[in-house]
Amino acid sequence: MSDTETRQAVNTGTQTTSTTNVAVEADRKLKRELSAFDLLGLSMGGIIGSGWLFAVNAAAAVAGPSVILSWIIGGILVLFVALVYAEISGMLPRSGAIVRYPHYTHGSYTGYIMGWAYLLSAVTVPTIEAEAVVGYAASYIPSLTQSVSTVFGTVTVLSPPGIAFAFALLVIFFFLNYAGIKVLGKTNTVVTVWKIVIPILTFMFLFAIFDKTNIDSLPGGFFPYGASSMFLAIPTAGIVFAYLGFRQALEYGGEAKNPQRDVPKATILSILIALAIYTILQIAYIGAIKWNVAGLNPGDWADLTKQSVPYSSGPLYTALSKSGLAALVAFSYVLLFDAYVSPSGTGWIYTGTGTRTFYGLATDGYFPSAFLHINKRGVPWISLIASFIVGIFFLLPFPSWYLLVGFISSATVFTYMMGGAGILVFRKTAPQITRPFRLPGAGALAPIAFIAAAMIVYWSGFTVLFFVFTAILAGLPLYYIFYAPKRLGVPRGVSVALGLVFWAIIGYLSYYGYQNIVYYFATVVSNGSITASQGANIQHAFLIYFPALAALTIVYTLIYQVLAQPEKRRQVVSGWWLILFSLAIMLVSFYGAFGPLPVNGSTPIGFPLDNIIMIVVSAVFYVASYLSGYFTEDLKELLLVEGMGQQQKTQ
Repeated sequence: MSDTETRQAVNTGTQTTSTTNVAVEADRKLKRELSAFDLLGLSMGGIIGSGWLFAVNAAAAVAGPSVILSWIIGGILVLFVALVYAEISGMLPRSGAIVRYPHYTHGSYTGYIMGWAYLLSAVTVPTIEAEAVVGYAASYIPSLTQSVSTVFGTVTVLSPPGIAFAFALLVIFFFLNYAGIKVLGKTNTVVTVWKIVIPILTFMFLFAIFDKTNIDSLPGGFFPYGASSMFLAIPTAGIVFAYLGFRQALEYGGEAKNPQRDVPKATILSILIALAIYTILQIAYIGAIKWNVAGLNPGDWADLTKQSVPYSSGPLYTALSKSGLAALVAFSYVLLFDAYVSPSGTGWIYTGTGTRTFYGLATDGYFPSAFLHINKRGVPWISLIASFIVGIFFLLPFPSWYLLVGFISSATVFTYMMGGAGILVFRKTAPQITRPFRLPGAGALAPIAFIAAAMIVYWSGFTVLFFVFTAILAGLPLYYIFYAPKRLGVPRGVSVALGLVFWAIIGYLSYYGYQNIVYYFATVVSNGSITASQGANIQHAFLIYFPALAALTIVYTLIYQVLAQPEKRRQVVSGWWLILFSLAIMLVSFYGAFGPLPVNGSTPIGFPLDNIIMIVVSAVFYVASYLSGYFTEDLKELLLVEGMGQQQKTQ
């Protein structure tokens, strides 16, 4: 659509068929019911869920006492990300915000990849929260869970009755969201006050049995598994997952009464409150562990998550109930009740987040416009149904909190790189938009936020990244099949055929990589290290898998760049930095300290050299991401339709 046609449509009030106009009209149907306190409640309600109930133990098992620093580092890194989004969300408050901003700054290829990755994470959170409720309930109804052996060790998963219980919770989450944003917001605000008070009371009670020797006097000291484990715990043990709820104020921005003022405020404040609560709680829990209760030798941190250890299923409940103090034992029952409230509160919030993610992807044209349908209550009801159905699907293959948390954390933080990449692009392309919150020092803080998100993704380790990037790439054919014919002018028959071929190739490569790298590594690493011959086998498989994967994604990007209409090609070109950066992360991850090559205890690129390399690589691709951003057609139309003015940018 030309600028003249867009102006005529805006001036005359006629309907246009552009994606932007459809999205704007849909946005106007949303109910603006949320106050600043409601937005803060949504973010805090999203933050304080199952993370605080399980992560204190899971993270301690990974890093020992040094996990205290993990919470601080993780909170600060997420705060950098939240700061850049605070400016963006204030200038363009939108429901489904995080999946819509990349589309405005970098076009459809980057926008779709980030949107798909975010969708994968958002729709799985209600499932993991339901699993957390059932997991704590298993403390007194053992039949709700069962132990199963996997290549990654023995894990506790939901039994059939446990899965049925979790399904019932997902149904409740669905109907609470269907009731409308006003009911959801007010209900959540009341519940969130409870959710904040309980963790505070918990760490106050735990300090009554605090044992300082657990922090500084056990075998291995403060860093029993080395400094690198402190970083590994951030994405893999639930720490980042526990902070991710800050995004709720962003996701519900289109339904706020005064979004420009209240969304940035709620976003930043939620991170600061959570950082303080979680850090103090972790200190208290470390000091409250009784090794005789665990049946472990003092300092056997890694065994805290074993099925036979009481702390594994209900860590904070066990610490309180086994304290020997009547007041703490009594409070442990309050905590059991909260184990229903906190995860459930987060679950129903994220059901709404998943809904708004489907909605956001539809506004960008990636999904059918049916997902934009909004009922009289102001709810995108078809998107809500889709979110519910996908959440059920993830309940079946991943019936365990511990199995799902790393995947969710990494997939989410991968998308958060776009905050740092987008803020300066918006300043370049749309300087005329009013910014109620203008981030001071954005020139320095934006790359820090980008690098922070990239490092959290890197610390996830190669095994987690294998599954994350496989899931992201598996979604690319949807872009090829549905979006490219409509928006890029690629012949539909050609695009469908190419998409099906892509699925066949990525399916085979994923199977090969899993069998010969991930599965093989998991089966030989029981002693914590692998032999030189085993390492050679893994490296040989990687040198087949990775070049083939790189060739597939690069060739397909080139194909669609060529097939797209000339005036649409920039949408694909602007995504090159993301494709190449994703491949670079996988490459460094494989050979770095978090990869599958601890041959005789030593990796090809050891810690901290691997971190330094990754920081440099991230800085280079940050510059590439900024240079790739441009004044997209969708942003141009949005500014016109919303009456924000239009300033042509020539890149």
